[in-house]
Amino acid sequence: MLTVAPDALHSWFTPERPGPLVFEHVARTGHGRVRVDRWPDPRAVVAELPGNLSMRGDPEHLPPADLAELTGFVDAPPEWLPALRASDPRVASWHRLIAVLPATAATPPPAPDVRLLTTADAPAFAGLGAGSAWIASTWGGVPGLLAAGVARGVLLDGRVAALAVPFYLGGRYEDIGVVTEAEHRRRGLSTACAGALIGDIRARGHLPTWSTSPDNLGSRGVATRLGFVHEREDVLYALRTSIP
Repeated sequence: MLTVAPDALHSWFTPERPGPLVFEHVARTGHGRVRVDRWPDPRAVVAELPGNLSMRGDPEHLPPADLAELTGFVDAPPEWLPALRASDPRVASWHRLIAVLPATAATPPPAPDVRLLTTADAPAFAGLGAGSAWIASTWGGVPGLLAAGVARGVLLDGRVAALAVPFYLGGRYEDIGVVTEAEHRRRGLSTACAGALIGDIRARGHLPTWSTSPDNLGSRGVATRLGFVHEREDVLYALRTSIP
């Protein structure tokens, strides 16, 4: 497949909607890449971020050898599923709940311990648990995330205790990702960090969205407390990867 600039491919991923905005994030941040089966006149388009992919077009034109190189959670129309299963017979469906914060929902007041993190905070990420490392993946890792100036977090004893980021940055929506280290859970830190991020997202003129799985009661609880409302149900395909 050929790597191309995303500028001419927006129509493949419109209209933008809440949820996994892989293509929009690549196009707007420069992280990740977009590939096509041919150029010009592509027939299959794949937007790629570490562990997250969006596929559009005709899967018959995505060479099996190229598909075999891909790993992660795939956002794709149902007609892609046979090709994904042919490449990975163990591909599984990960059901998702997508929510949007209405304009009528209040922006949470600032929490005293939550602040915008900067490159100077990089040492605080050294002890971040393996289960939380995904939070920076769409920004090229911790250096890219901090350089973007979009992370809201709480640092305790010089380490990240909780963190909220725009996991996907779109032209209209920003999908929030949040983690709290195990020893600091049930203290409201996820809600506080996500609440601060909501203010930033709205200041950028965007709409905050929330994606989670039906069985993640903790995440669903945070979203409810912040005022998010159900928008739709969705599914991602776990290609050569495990569902959390």
